[in-house]
Amino acid sequence: MKNCDDCQNAIRSNNLCLRYGDTTIFDSLNLCIPQGKITVFIGGNGCGKSTLLRSLARLLKPHGGQVVLDGSDIAGLSTKDVAKRLAILPQGPTAPEGLTVLQLVKQGRYPYQNWLQQWSKDDERMVRRALELTHMASLADRTVDSLSGGQRQRAWIAMTLAQETPTILLDEPTTYLDLAHQIEVLDLLHELNVQEQRTIVMVLHDINLACRYAHNIVAVKERKVWAEGFPQEVVNEQLIRDVFDLDCRVIEDPLFGTPMVVPFGKGKRPELQAAPELLKAAKV
Repeated sequence: MKNCDDCQNAIRSNNLCLRYGDTTIFDSLNLCIPQGKITVFIGGNGCGKSTLLRSLARLLKPHGGQVVLDGSDIAGLSTKDVAKRLAILPQGPTAPEGLTVLQLVKQGRYPYQNWLQQWSKDDERMVRRALELTHMASLADRTVDSLSGGQRQRAWIAMTLAQETPTILLDEPTTYLDLAHQIEVLDLLHELNVQEQRTIVMVLHDINLACRYAHNIVAVKERKVWAEGFPQEVVNEQLIRDVFDLDCRVIEDPLFGTPMVVPFGKGKRPELQAAPELLKAAKV
């Protein structure tokens, strides 16, 4: 694992301890999230990926240690100050029935509202910009519950963009989406990272998509970060075996050159398997 002191980071944890009741989820965790990059958490179900993400956003109070956001201890920041620096999109968010896309996106401006400062031209500008960046301007008057899965997820991302934060955290943003909509959402996040220099942190289950889009992979197992780094450096057959208890071949993605996991299965049909020498030749 790289030393947090050696990288420019948006978020870091120092000796972080997370618990649910008497169960320790993480103990003495030191982690850094590189600024301006896409970081993806991977790991088996129940390993603590979502818990870790929530703790970085101060939605879960640590039992010990600290989370540092943009150089400040997040525990000492006001709720509105945190909301101006960091936005989080939980898994499977729901909107009240009848709420329009425009009304939803406007909620992202809440941190900038108070009894002295009501809705302003800057608020209007940021909402319109968020709708344009997510290609949702033409759907602004549609109700959220009438949208397709991909459109709905883009609407929620637009709300986080209206929040105008340099860092965005997303918990499984592609869950329940078909492959085309998964790519649509991940392409959007990639564009935000490249064009807006946003720091993106997300949990993904699809390892191959994680390798395609991430600059930094964080593999989680047994209450600790098992491996961390560039996908080409950390994603290999041994990692998949250790973290997921799964035998596989790791080959090069023919389109992107990133690691691509080809899992073995108990229902293998020998006549459909690639020749072993081909897999060996393609192995990363």
